[in-house]
Amino acid sequence: MTSKIKNFFKKYWPTILIYLAIISLYIFMTSSGRANSYLFPEIHEIAKAFEDNKKLMFFNMLSSFKLMIPSVILSLVIAIGIGTIMGMNEKLRDALHPVIYTFSVIPSILLSPFALLLAPTFWSASLFLIVYGTMWSTLFATITGIMTIDKRYLDKAETLQLKGFKKLTKVILPAASPSIIAGFINSLRSTFVMLVYAEMYGSKYGMGFFVKKYAEFGLYDYTWAGFLFMVVVLVVVMQVFEGIKKHLLRWTAD
Repeated sequence: MTSKIKNFFKKYWPTILIYLAIISLYIFMTSSGRANSYLFPEIHEIAKAFEDNKKLMFFNMLSSFKLMIPSVILSLVIAIGIGTIMGMNEKLRDALHPVIYTFSVIPSILLSPFALLLAPTFWSASLFLIVYGTMWSTLFATITGIMTIDKRYLDKAETLQLKGFKKLTKVILPAASPSIIAGFINSLRSTFVMLVYAEMYGSKYGMGFFVKKYAEFGLYDYTWAGFLFMVVVLVVVMQVFEGIKKHLLRWTAD
């Protein structure tokens, strides 16, 4: 355990120093009166706001996860499904790729008025917007990953007479998994952006809603507490998925 801590500090000491410098600068600017005290409350005020609202913040975090988790799963299923079909079929890929690309460049935020009016509930509208905004990176990564599979894998599959679903699950998807997983990790950033947007403009719960609510009230100690809490949660989620990525791709070269 001690060696792990030492290795952690040895690897990340510059990062730790940068964060400490940012925090120190904020403390200096707020305590000296150089920063706007209304918009930038002192550290102890933010800490008190968090202490007063920590149960509500964790409740909002769970509310965000209830929307984020189904969105991530659905976007992953759609992206890998469509991407696999297009990656394995050249004619279909040539026909559909321009169409897919055209839809992918449309920001999902622009579709929000239509989604909110046409969807039966706000939750389903939010689900659609998040899935639409986040599936493209994984979809294109899946297509690229399958197109660039080393021919030796396919030759060995032919030698072993692997066909159909067995060939797909034993050879094609595992060989394309580095590209697919990398695309999925990148898409998570878009997931968070759309999640916060959806919660800020119509939701009654969620981390984004908490930040917007208190910003509108002008309670910036609460706003900063909610904002920092949300950042920490999202960083932790990203690190969890990075860990899963390293575990799944442990067979690949560094």
